[in-house]
Amino acid sequence: MQLGMIGLGRMGGNIVRRLMRAGHSGVVYDRDATAVAGLAREGAVPTSSVAELLSRLTRPAAVWIMLPAGAATEGAVAELAAAMAAGDTIIDGGNTFYKDDIRRAKMLAPRGIHYVDVGTSGGVWGLERGYCMMIGGPSVAVERLDPIFATLAPGRGTVERTPGREGRNDRAERGFMHAGPAGAGHFVKMVHNGIEYGLMQAYAEGFDILKNRAGETLPADERFTFDLGDVSEVWRRGSVISSWLLDLSAIALARDVELSHFTGNVEDSGEGRWTVNAAIEEAVPADVLSAALFARFRSRVQHSFADRLLSAMRFEFGGHVEKS
Repeated sequence: MQLGMIGLGRMGGNIVRRLMRAGHSGVVYDRDATAVAGLAREGAVPTSSVAELLSRLTRPAAVWIMLPAGAATEGAVAELAAAMAAGDTIIDGGNTFYKDDIRRAKMLAPRGIHYVDVGTSGGVWGLERGYCMMIGGPSVAVERLDPIFATLAPGRGTVERTPGREGRNDRAERGFMHAGPAGAGHFVKMVHNGIEYGLMQAYAEGFDILKNRAGETLPADERFTFDLGDVSEVWRRGSVISSWLLDLSAIALARDVELSHFTGNVEDSGEGRWTVNAAIEEAVPADVLSAALFARFRSRVQHSFADRLLSAMRFEFGGHVEKS
């Protein structure tokens, strides 16, 4: 199947690569001509503008936007919408605010242009591991794009099947789901990232407690010096708190147990704030998720080992580099 891609950064480029490895065709555009040229050498069709990208696509066209949420994505949607026709599809795979998806879908619907929002998790590892996708939009468009989503998804892999799922749609078991109408995909991804904040904070605080058990303010016989690399490694194997985030923590701690390359200045990319705001709208208590978000705010003023581990996890799964 043919797919256009606008934005060839950490995830956009690898999405195209994963598709091409499975025999799909990628038509690509990025303001960085070097990124375009690199993918062209791997088999993608290069273009130098959005207009040229559309001209190279067979109609009905499907174009995936993988740009930062906000002005960049908004501009790309507007430029595509002005040149697209009924039956074409715009896919936003970034971390867009779900209410923006709803607005865009309403704007495009009278012209018959489909809008699909895809909450995409997988980061810099997605090329090999696949991408977990939470999809919003009209069924007709999602069904047509099913071969794309099925290729990008991790597949069943070695994960044991959940008892009681017999007879249900197996998309979720393969790593992607149609969550509902426009905005639903990014809403699920937003809450996913809010939960991620909480999980990361729990690991970070736990390891900080372990590290500080050797502190001189404690009685001598109650001090312990733990090898945090070994702790993270043993917890990966059979523990009830094992997870991919723990795997990434183990990688970071094996590389440098002090995490000295990180200051602990932890950014938030927006989804944690949006999740807390949604909880307020719904009057749903979100104590842990709120505290995890506020801890990131505090990290920009006062740093701890826990904050360095948070930064290390963000770098391992998403290539996020600390801001000074």
